[in-house]
Amino acid sequence: MRVAIELLYILLGLAVTIALTAAAAWSYPLGRAVIWYCGAGAAAATMLMGIGPLRRAWRIDRGAA
Repeated sequence: MRVAIELLYILLGLAVTIALTAAAAWSYPLGRAVIWYCGAGAAAATMLMGIGPLRRAWRIDRGAA
């Protein structure tokens, strides 16, 4: 169950990142390409930061079973 919650948080973070990046790229067309690169970096960071809690949740779930 904890793994599902952590995956939900990661997906929610990615959705927010994409939404903010899209809004920023829409509002500043001259910097659209750079904004999308920064958004991709933020999405990668979101996924990387979620690995630790995801592994911890997996170990807890596996130990509880």
